Amino acid sequence: MIPFQIVLRLLKSSCTLLAKGSFHRLHFWPVGSMLESSCKVVKEGLLEKRSDGLLQLWKKKRCLLTEEGLLLIPPKQLEPQQQQQQGSPPEPARIKELHFSNMKTVDCVERKGKYVYFTVVMAEGKEIDFRCPQDEGWNAEITLQMVQYKNRQAILAVKSTRQKQQHLVQQHGQRLRSTSNSA
Repeated sequence: MIPFQIVLRLLKSSCTLLAKGSFHRLHFWPVGSMLESSCKVVKEGLLEKRSDGLLQLWKKKRCLLTEEGLLLIPPKQLEPQQQQQQGSPPEPARIKELHFSNMKTVDCVERKGKYVYFTVVMAEGKEIDFRCPQDEGWNAEITLQMVQYKNRQAILAVKSTRQKQQHLVQQHGQRLRSTSNSA
C-alpha cells in the first residue's frame, strides 16, 4: 500500500483540470478537488475498472476511497522512484475523481467466481463497471461512504435552511418592534 501522503506529494506539481462529465481527469493538483481537501482516506487498494473502449478490457487501478469520493490512479503513476532513477521525468498523473456529489448509486452487485462485480451509476446516468476479489468488500465500503456523505450534505442543508428561517424571523421581529415603537 502506498500512503496517501506520497500520492499527494506526487500530485502537487501542476494545476491543470480537465473536466469530463462527472470525472475529472487531473494533471496534478486541481483547485477544489478531493485531493486538495483534507478528507480522510478510508480504504486503499486495487480495483479493476472496465474500459469504455470497444473491447471493454478490465484495467487495474490503484484506488483511494475518501469521505468525499473515489480516486482512481493508474498503477504506473505511482512509480516515480523508478522513473527518477532511470533519469526520465515523471509523466503527469492522470487521476480520475468520482465524487459522491456526482454519484447516484452503487448497483448490480454480482458474485461470479472469485470476483464481485458492481456498477457505480453517476448522476448524469453514466455507468462505470468495477470488479474486485470477493473478500475485499469495495462495493459495500463505497456504498457506505456515499450514504454517509449524502447524509452529511442533507444535515448541512437542513441547518442552512433553519439558519435562514431564523434570520428572517429575527428581521421580521425587528420590523414589527420598530413599527410599533414609531406608532
